[in-house]
Amino acid sequence: MFDWRWAFVADILPRLLKATGNTVLAALLGYGIAAILGLVFALAQRTAIASVNRTVREVVEFIRSTPLVLQIFFVFYVGPQFGITLSPWAAGMIAIGLHYASYLSEVYRAGIEGVPKGQWEAALSLSLSPVRTYSRIIIPQAIPTAFAGMGNYFVGIFKDTPMLSVIGVAELMHTANAIGSEHYRFLEPYTLVGGIFLAISLPTAALLRRLEARIRRKMGLRPR
Repeated sequence: MFDWRWAFVADILPRLLKATGNTVLAALLGYGIAAILGLVFALAQRTAIASVNRTVREVVEFIRSTPLVLQIFFVFYVGPQFGITLSPWAAGMIAIGLHYASYLSEVYRAGIEGVPKGQWEAALSLSLSPVRTYSRIIIPQAIPTAFAGMGNYFVGIFKDTPMLSVIGVAELMHTANAIGSEHYRFLEPYTLVGGIFLAISLPTAALLRRLEARIRRKMGLRPR
């Protein structure tokens, strides 16, 4: 029989809201790492140095082909065997950052390859260095094209933060599990977690779509 207890909800909601702050922080930090490292991966795969190109490509494919939860376990539990001991938070951020950097690198690559050939030729005719070519001409034009994919992966990171609970990070799902175990009631905490994720994910996705449309208008591109 359905047995929803509002008094219980009032008691556990403050703990879940506090954990929500940790979840949002984890998503922001993880995405920050992924966004920077993903661009590095994308540019490294375009270098003329064959060994670097091949190595980075293989690393990206390896990361994309293995589950995130395995990578979290590996960084946290296997790292100490190689002298790398990290806190659950640090291990979780590194694992999430690496995992999504491999996906964002492909988003960046598609955006870079979408820049018209004439822009590359113009940079070459002006004798611009590779650094100035990418930073001043190519990347600013590639970002609007890549923005939709980048936004999707931000929402994806937010929804994947519950995987950090496997190493004890006190995010939303970990807290819900703890509450359920303490009170032997899982209906309310799990339902609230689902509602909180929806309450954050849906408006965020809508905001990202509006931001993408605004960027494309400023760049003189047609809206999607």
